Amino acid sequence: MMAPESLKKEKLDALARRLFWWKSPEEALADTNRFLAQLMFLGTWNDIQEATDLWPVAAFRDALREAPPGVFDPRSWSYWHHMLDLLPVPPLPSRKLPEC
Repeated sequence: MMAPESLKKEKLDALARRLFWWKSPEEALADTNRFLAQLMFLGTWNDIQEATDLWPVAAFRDALREAPPGVFDPRSWSYWHHMLDLLPVPPLPSRKLPEC
């Protein structure tokens, strides 16, 4: 039987590989806000339930407040703001292109 910490790391690594296929699990998990934002957009209900056992609700709120442009679509942006009671829902983050 695996130790709880080993099992937790194994689950997190598997989740990180699925959500950030272009990064190593260590790289993906290094930025908690970015990791949780990606999780909130692409994760399954079970993924979210497991994550809420590992991070407090405040971490999910921080991830939403600090979400980089392009992670959320309008529907999930609105959903998570309502779920986390961060109302009114602000505009989606957008990329700022330099003026030429």
